[in-house]
Amino acid sequence: MSLRSLFTHHPASVGETYWQHLGAAWGFSWRMMLASLACLVHALLPFLFEKTGSQAITRLHDRMVVTRQRHSAPSTADEEPSAGRRSLA
Repeated sequence: MSLRSLFTHHPASVGETYWQHLGAAWGFSWRMMLASLACLVHALLPFLFEKTGSQAITRLHDRMVVTRQRHSAPSTADEEPSAGRRSLA
C-alpha cells in the first residue's frame, strides 16, 4: 500500500476526497468535544444539559450513518434525485 493510499483509501470508501473527509471528521470531533463537556457539566449539575449528550449522539449518527446510506442507495425512477436527502456538511 502506497503512502498516498494510506490517506485516501478510507475517505474514498465513504465517497469523499481526503479534504472532504478531513472537514467532516474535524466537524464531528468538535461536536463530540462540546457534547462531552456538556455531559461532564451534567454529571456535576444534573439539572443542566439533560438531553444534550443524547441529542448530539442522535444527530451525529444521522449525519454519519443514515444520511450516508441514503446517498449511496440507488434512487428509484419515481423519486426526485434530491428528495429526502440532507447534506453531510
